[in-house]
Amino acid sequence: MSDQILALDRFDTVAEGAFTFPERVDYLKKFGTHSQSFSTLQPGMNYFDLPGVGFIGFMRKWGMTFVLSDPISAPEHFELILERFHSRYPNASYIQVSKPVVDFLHRRFGLYGTQFGSESRIKLSEWSLTGKKKQIIRTALNQAEKNGITVKERFSDDNTREISDAWIQTRKCKSKEIRFLIRPMEMNYRENERHFYAYQDDKAVGFVYFDPIYRNNRIISYVPNISRANADFRQGIFYTLLAHAMEVFQKEGVPWLDLGLIPLSLDQATEHQESRLFKKMLHGVYNRGNFLYNFKGLEFTKSRFRGSSFKTYCCHRRSVPAVEFLAMFKLTRLL
Repeated sequence: MSDQILALDRFDTVAEGAFTFPERVDYLKKFGTHSQSFSTLQPGMNYFDLPGVGFIGFMRKWGMTFVLSDPISAPEHFELILERFHSRYPNASYIQVSKPVVDFLHRRFGLYGTQFGSESRIKLSEWSLTGKKKQIIRTALNQAEKNGITVKERFSDDNTREISDAWIQTRKCKSKEIRFLIRPMEMNYRENERHFYAYQDDKAVGFVYFDPIYRNNRIISYVPNISRANADFRQGIFYTLLAHAMEVFQKEGVPWLDLGLIPLSLDQATEHQESRLFKKMLHGVYNRGNFLYNFKGLEFTKSRFRGSSFKTYCCHRRSVPAVEFLAMFKLTRLL
């Protein structure tokens, strides 16, 4: 048993308790290095708090527990807070977590850790629009200029709801905005959000909301978590908005831009802790499940930015967590 787990005894006199909201924000700014850390503050989230260590954000559906992202704590305390959390919620599933979380949960509790998708990160000091595979971005920028599209950063409500409602009607899932895996557009906590709008003839036709990613009280990256476009401008607006924002962040000296989750973008090889059957099923959903979500289109769009990709995982107790994932799809409003 690791020193981390043996160190649990040092915290026995510290009760798990609810942080105040300012305390939770303090932990976020110190340890919110995951692309979904900011999203753990979305409405409807439950929390497992360990004073002096950090917190875990989760939601529940059909009596099941779903954790979002890595713990908001120092990496050296992951084992400690996960041990405590698991003792309270032994049947929880963990969504979009990193390899260190997977390795601990598999080693300590025998959970499977199956790849759920990929993420991509761009080093802004090295970013440029050159390169053959970025031609589509350059084309989008040229078309935007020809059509009189301009991009401005504004923290406003320029036609936002109208654009969003029209955009949702063009999606596979037309009923409601997705939540949990994608935080809702309207957040109670919005500190350090960045909003970029595309305009044509002084009317907003698209926008992207960027969420901050923190380390040691410093913003080290942004992630585009909400993007919408007028139904008449589905093609190219995202490229134009993102390229403009990246230029702004680059000039500000922000080190990175994270592109966030690319769901079901999976490696063909199977790792030892993965459920082989479940991963095969996820490959099947990717290949035949575009009626649920535009998996392939999202992967293509984000791949044009040529970031460095890395895996993200889900941890689950059963080899094939069919009921759990059905509940998660209902939770996220994909079904």
